[in-house]
Amino acid sequence: MSLIYKIGLTLIKSVGHVTAKSLLEHFGSAEAIFKASKKELLQIPGIGPVTAEQILANDALKTAEVQLKFIKKHKVESLFYTDDNYPKRLKHCFDAPVLLYYKGTADLNHSRIISVVGTRKATEYGRELCKQLAVTLADYDVVIVSGLAYGIDIAAHKESLYQNIPTIGVLAHGLDRVYPSLHQPIAQKMVLNGGLLTEFPLYTNPDKENFPKRNRIIAGLADATIVVEATAKGGALITADIANSYNRDVYAFPGRTTDVSSEGCNFLIKTNRAALVNHAKDLAYYLGWDEVKSKKTKQTQLLIGLSEEEQKIVDLLQVSAVRIDDLAIQSEIPQSKLAMHLLSLEMQGILISLPGKLYKLSG
Repeated sequence: MSLIYKIGLTLIKSVGHVTAKSLLEHFGSAEAIFKASKKELLQIPGIGPVTAEQILANDALKTAEVQLKFIKKHKVESLFYTDDNYPKRLKHCFDAPVLLYYKGTADLNHSRIISVVGTRKATEYGRELCKQLAVTLADYDVVIVSGLAYGIDIAAHKESLYQNIPTIGVLAHGLDRVYPSLHQPIAQKMVLNGGLLTEFPLYTNPDKENFPKRNRIIAGLADATIVVEATAKGGALITADIANSYNRDVYAFPGRTTDVSSEGCNFLIKTNRAALVNHAKDLAYYLGWDEVKSKKTKQTQLLIGLSEEEQKIVDLLQVSAVRIDDLAIQSEIPQSKLAMHLLSLEMQGILISLPGKLYKLSG
């Protein structure tokens, strides 16, 4: 029954997170706040007649009933600021949300959590860095957090799932939807190995002002924030600044000085707002992490129906993308014949071609 009061407290229009915490500290519980008299409420610093009337009107509790029905029906976990299961790292942040809604399996108080952020217009370089991160961090028993947005966010989530790393998406809207809708299939997989987390109640639209609020949760949940690719302006730099304000570690991958998608990362490094990382192993070194899983030995799987030469090509592409000239040298297959094999493998969906005559395995 007390949950309806906790939800209701977050739905009072003129009560923000700081005021809500002051009320909780004074009255001891959300229920006690709603049962207080107007005189008692007005004694609290920051509570004026308008806010007191809003609390006493109980309109927030009526709206909370709708939220309560939804979270019970869809088995959504509520995490209140005073609860033991509230994310401890986030709780140390001065502007932490009073209430979070969570659907998933990952431990929000896991011993190792990192956040991965970046531009929505990720390049192949950025996506490859996300893959490298996931492949390496799979041996360190981590949880990876991001924002389920286009670009680096979704790349980080996808690669985490592929490496069986729990990954959490922090949303800028309620749990009644997924934005962008294109990421719905990924979000469903994340609920099974990771989760979806938000401070926003039902029917909250993904409005522009909600994304910086979302970013503070991404920064606050983690031990460190990694900026993979970022332009000079954008949400990734906001998240990095918030993480710095929380005294959390921030790391960034450098890029070429001429790359627009790396301007933000290079700026963070240049101004000492982020430490430089060239490889995910650097991150583990900085954080003092030891590998805690047995190293995964990825054996090359023989794909049914491939010729000996086609299998040789697949084997050469196991680690990273390779140029066609280098493939010809390493495979010792004549280029004319190699081109035919590459076309056949591409049509089968086994590999994909990239600009610059590069080839890499799909998936």
